Amino acid sequence: QYVHKSPAMSAQKIRKSAGAEPDEFEASVAQELLNLEMTSPDLKASLRDLYITAAKEVDVGNGRKAIILYVPYKLRKSFNKVHQRLVRELEKKFSGRHVMIIAQRTILGKSFRRNQKTSGPLPRSRTLTAVQDAILEDIVYPTEITGKRTRVKVDGKRVLKVFLDSKDQVDVEGRTDTFAAVYGKLTNKQVSFYFQ
Repeated sequence: QYVHKSPAMSAQKIRKSAGAEPDEFEASVAQELLNLEMTSPDLKASLRDLYITAAKEVDVGNGRKAIILYVPYKLRKSFNKVHQRLVRELEKKFSGRHVMIIAQRTILGKSFRRNQKTSGPLPRSRTLTAVQDAILEDIVYPTEITGKRTRVKVDGKRVLKVFLDSKDQVDVEGRTDTFAAVYGKLTNKQVSFYFQ
């Protein structure tokens, strides 16, 4: 079947902030999103208005790589609706590399309160902790996090133990190493996953 290979068309699938140009990898991801929109009847309508803001390939150890797609926060729920089908299709295209979809969020630093233009307290959803929690939820989506514990090791290092819903264990078990590696790359925090 005929697949469009038009840079102008695939450019609609990635919109970087401040009009920056997508790199080669981002362009290839945008192209795949466009191909899916053109060729997959069950994704066509859902993908029409969706786009990503960035795509990154990260090393997850043992010579494996994972792909992170950053999406606008306001499109997060729309991406969640097609999450499983979209991830499955993209993982086929990118030869089995795990694909994660993460919403782009803003972290406001401590200087937020000192700024003259802003009034009111720092929004909870913009704090570092809230954003890191939300990133974790995006990484494991659609599996639910059922609990969290922080363990402090003897050397003072903190390890976050995250408990995932055991009903998804069969589907997710092979991905938890990737989840941990990606979360570590994005937040510099150690995390380990368990099922309960």
